[in-house]
Amino acid sequence: MLQRLHIQNYAIIDELSVDFAGGLNIITGETGAGKSILMGALNLILGQRADSSVLMDAQKKCTVEGVFSLSQNQFILDFFNRHDLDIEAEVVIRREINANGKSRSFINDTPVNLSQVKQLSVHLVDLHQQFDTLDINTEEFQLAVLDAMAQNHTQLEQHGKLFQEYTTVRHELLALQEAQDKANKELDYHRFLFEELEALNLKENELEQLDAELKMLSDAENIKQQLSAIYFVLNNTDQPLVQQVKSLHQKLKPLQEYHLSIGALAERLLGVTIEMKDIAEDLEAIESNIRYDAERIQVVNDRIAAGYKLLKKHGVNSTSALLKIQEELQQNLNSYSNAEVQLALLEETTSRLLAACNESSTILTDRRKSVVDDFVKKVNALLVQVGMPNARLKINITPAPLRETGADRIDFLFDANKSGKFKALGKVASGGELSRLMLSMKSLVASRLELPTLIFDEIDTGISGEAARQVGIIMKALAEHHQLIAITHQPQIAAKASTHFFVYKEIQNDKIKTAIRTLNTNERIVTIAQMLSGEKPSAAALENAREMVSN
Repeated sequence: MLQRLHIQNYAIIDELSVDFAGGLNIITGETGAGKSILMGALNLILGQRADSSVLMDAQKKCTVEGVFSLSQNQFILDFFNRHDLDIEAEVVIRREINANGKSRSFINDTPVNLSQVKQLSVHLVDLHQQFDTLDINTEEFQLAVLDAMAQNHTQLEQHGKLFQEYTTVRHELLALQEAQDKANKELDYHRFLFEELEALNLKENELEQLDAELKMLSDAENIKQQLSAIYFVLNNTDQPLVQQVKSLHQKLKPLQEYHLSIGALAERLLGVTIEMKDIAEDLEAIESNIRYDAERIQVVNDRIAAGYKLLKKHGVNSTSALLKIQEELQQNLNSYSNAEVQLALLEETTSRLLAACNESSTILTDRRKSVVDDFVKKVNALLVQVGMPNARLKINITPAPLRETGADRIDFLFDANKSGKFKALGKVASGGELSRLMLSMKSLVASRLELPTLIFDEIDTGISGEAARQVGIIMKALAEHHQLIAITHQPQIAAKASTHFFVYKEIQNDKIKTAIRTLNTNERIVTIAQMLSGEKPSAAALENAREMVSN
């Protein structure tokens, strides 16, 4: 319940506080006195955005603070726990708007963001936000009404999460399918390129080694001659070079006792002898293995040709580059296979989630359909009570594409004159009829929601007389279980107030400012009499007002 509203430096309000009571709180006042401004200020603590244009004095900040008694609403308790806020007997929501337009929000003096304020306030003071800000003609409003009557909150939350999960997975599936379609167009070509490289079965540096081998094979006779000549000089002449160096070593060895360095030189010469002997043996081995081999030349030529063809095809110039391309192609083919597996899993998950969404939406449909007849019956009964005996409401529920709220299309149809021709509300209902229809719906919906406070901002537009009296009766009955705050111009409704506030203008320091005060019984009678007959009410009007208040 809203206990207190404190406003400072907002529009034409310098500073005022309103202590609301339980039951039916009625706000009246002359046109332009600031009644709607009062509601605008209340909107700020319900999460509405604002800027510096609302400041009365541009040099000071605007402050709006609402004090609510905490009801045992499970959502509110969960909200405080979820956001690590202290749970107290009272909830204080405060908005501060600075001259630069920036605002700050607080819940029990703890800074919070605007989204958190909205989440909490919608469970403290709702219908004003949840329904009044939506056009009664919109499907959103009509769906919200049915879901409130069917108490679909939990089911809607579960379905919404399911649908969100389904949507996310479906988007992933579509993206992967698109990528897979694109990959399919390249797959055969990539597979051909890979198999071509795989068939050649190149080894690291193979083409470079084959190039060297081909050069050797092509000039085999010349190479053999040169190697034989070198070997001959080293090992086969009358005075082989190896033997000459060995002989020099033998001559140097006896001289080492004459000079310390000669021993080391003799060892080095011996090493040269051994190395030259090894070289001669290796040359002989190489020479013996070299031979002209036309068949081998053809094999090497063919393999080099095949390799060079692929080098040119892929625009590279080394065996290692070709092998890298082969590896990348292999990875692409593996990725394609993995994507097919992932695609199959996503298709399965998407189908499973779609089935779950369909099942969940069917539950929502069944619950909505189960309350339609009773809701329509009660609304029509209330329409008779508020002076519309020939008006009828009809609700159609038809299949619609699956979405976050289910798979239903909701149509509220209206017949004002028992013509049997039901049409969309906006096409056949007048402003006054819509106001009374809105009240009838709200009074039923409120009984299904845990909402301590309901706001009615001039919902009595377009009605008067007996219809207005019946509206007052409905609001009075509704106020037995909810706190109602209503702005009205109808004396029949004002007379039903538990607490009557009067908004007026006063001049302070040459400035017009809005003020508000609670009326006592005599003041209420005078005010209602003025609403009935004008600024100077007659004795009959006063007597009529007295009777209305006493009743």
